[in-house]
Amino acid sequence: MKHHLRLVAVLCAALAMIVTGCGDEEESGGPDVEVEEDPEFASGSVMAELAEAGTIRIGTKYDQPGLGNINLETDEPEGFDVEIGKIVAGELGIEPDQIEWVETVSANRESFIANDRVDIVIATYTINDERKEQVDFAGPYYVAGQDLLVAEDDESINGPDDLAGKRVCAASGSTPIENIRENYPEAEPVEFDTYTECVDQLEAGQIDAVSTDDIILAGYAADPKYEGKFRVVGETFSEEPYGIGLEKGQDDFRDFLNDTLEEAFEDGSWEEAFEATLGASGVEAPEPPELDRY
Repeated sequence: MKHHLRLVAVLCAALAMIVTGCGDEEESGGPDVEVEEDPEFASGSVMAELAEAGTIRIGTKYDQPGLGNINLETDEPEGFDVEIGKIVAGELGIEPDQIEWVETVSANRESFIANDRVDIVIATYTINDERKEQVDFAGPYYVAGQDLLVAEDDESINGPDDLAGKRVCAASGSTPIENIRENYPEAEPVEFDTYTECVDQLEAGQIDAVSTDDIILAGYAADPKYEGKFRVVGETFSEEPYGIGLEKGQDDFRDFLNDTLEEAFEDGSWEEAFEATLGASGVEAPEPPELDRY
């Protein structure tokens, strides 16, 4: 828990720089990504098909500063999840500008994979057993923790035990809304498609708290649009391992994705991606998580 408390405090400063366009790497669209030349894969494999096509469809979120957010100047997504997608594409020999980004919200991630709308999903996608029944995961590539965002002057909520009778908003189909519903039954869950809608409802006084992962909430708290309006409680009450979602049964592709992440952990490209996005203020990246090669 202490790790997440420190992380939230630091990321509020870091993400303030991100959303205002500070940092040389962020202005140039993130760190340079190495693209493999003529990579070789087994004939008929998912990797071979993607490499031959020269493009990959990646589902990501468009409303989470520092993770997956639309740059208003370029109209392209940016953030840590986006950089992870570029690393994957690079290993397939695909240039960043050949990636097809698909806006994805919490509620449609499984259906987008199942219905072939995307090849992979990298969208603050928590790995859990229920989701593993529908999709496969590579990773995790990051571990966050569920927290609460409340009005700056609201002293009545200082942790999940204070949620009785409170209206708590999270995205439909997300792990946080299920956690609130199952483990804090005296709270009043409120659902929207995106967390931005939840935050706007908090700003309007229609709800009492927004609940999702600490780094996501830190991004909203640091957004100049909401300057001085919100605070992150800083009392995490879950672990949220972020993974790359893919079609169930694509074992070779999952192994490739895990190998790509492991290489990124070792060669420094994962850390560079973190520093260019979530760590834009100069905060050091945490240690990479241990991969779950199930």
